[in-house]
Amino acid sequence: MKASSILSFLPIFAPAVFAGPAGYGVCQAGCATVVMACYSAAGFTWGATAGLSAPASIIACNTAFGTCQSACAAVLLAPTP
Repeated sequence: MKASSILSFLPIFAPAVFAGPAGYGVCQAGCATVVMACYSAAGFTWGATAGLSAPASIIACNTAFGTCQSACAAVLLAPTP
């Protein structure tokens, strides 16, 4: 049997692996990039406002950032083919 024939069947028997810390890190970096773009579009700098004094646009950016980070938890545990 040829080696190429054997190698073509290996993916069938390979178990699913988890994305783990690398996938989680990529997801978190994506969230940070999006929230920075959101802040910039609203004309603010990250961390420039706090609490109740924040305008509605910044609160929306923060809410979206929290949702994105929550979705990253699923990436951490999701099987990757």
